[in-house]
Amino acid sequence: MGRDHGFHPVRITRIIQETPDTRTYVLDAPFPYRAGQFVTIKACGTLRSYSMSSSPETDAELMTTVKRVPGGLVSNWMHDHLAPGDVVETTLPAGVFCLREGDGAGGVRELAAPVVAFCGGSGITPILSLAKSALAGSGRPVRVLAADRDAGSVIFSAALGELTERYPDRFEVRHHLDDRQGFATADQVREFAGDTTEADFYLCGPAPFMDLVENALLAHGVAPERIFVERFAQTAADRPLRENPEQEPEELPEHDSTLTLVLSGKRHTLAQRSGETFLESARRAGLAPPFSCEAGNCATCIAHVTEGEAKMRVNNALDDDEIAEGWVLTCQGEPTTPHVTVEYED
Repeated sequence: MGRDHGFHPVRITRIIQETPDTRTYVLDAPFPYRAGQFVTIKACGTLRSYSMSSSPETDAELMTTVKRVPGGLVSNWMHDHLAPGDVVETTLPAGVFCLREGDGAGGVRELAAPVVAFCGGSGITPILSLAKSALAGSGRPVRVLAADRDAGSVIFSAALGELTERYPDRFEVRHHLDDRQGFATADQVREFAGDTTEADFYLCGPAPFMDLVENALLAHGVAPERIFVERFAQTAADRPLRENPEQEPEELPEHDSTLTLVLSGKRHTLAQRSGETFLESARRAGLAPPFSCEAGNCATCIAHVTEGEAKMRVNNALDDDEIAEGWVLTCQGEPTTPHVTVEYED
């Protein structure tokens, strides 16, 4: 049986004002989780995923931090309406933006590789979680370059300062302020990375910032498998494009395989066209399976492959055990066999 991806009522115990537009919500949620993961919150008829800023190694309470986004439906509602004592609906923690573990003969062994992180704005949220866990749970050195618009925008300034005092030989944070230094450059990324190309590199922030950092690290000689990127927004470049977007569905090429969907206990067999995800095929057939982000992040669309095989374009929500059990994100799932049966949880 897969992990429970449903929603659970969770009470807010405290709210911490981090900056004028950023708040941390302390949740009465005894969920197990790993540093770097997120929860998905259901509000205003939609869903949004927010990273934990707490660490299971150092914090007794689960905390998620939300920055107010101009025009943001859920973030603005949370800032304007939620108070201590209120209840929100969240998923269990999910995500694969976690500290890498090594496999030794006796099980998991501690890695010695440094952790080097680059974050922009509220991208510091999962980075703080990772840093606290790496420092408290291992002997790994941790270095963070945090880019912010200005001094008033720096989130977790006090917490980062406390880590510097507690781990003076193992923790370093460098604040980059755009209003004083301009936007971060590839040269600055390479300089901060230094000679530690064997480190594990973690990136979280606005897409242009992460693209800059990732490209600079790759050009610097860092292996792609040592770069971990957390993305919550799907850009146009990430979406599959048809050769002719104006084509009506009946004008598209004939299907290459068949798909059986089990939704609310009913079976539906339909054409699975080349280049379509399971979710796209279902919606084209007039079905309404659950989904939210369509970017492989929130696991709202999870289903179980009971016949045939599938692959995912992007997966930022399911762990290896869940994939091995046959669970798939239908917004990212494609068939690799002529027929696939996908069953949604009731």
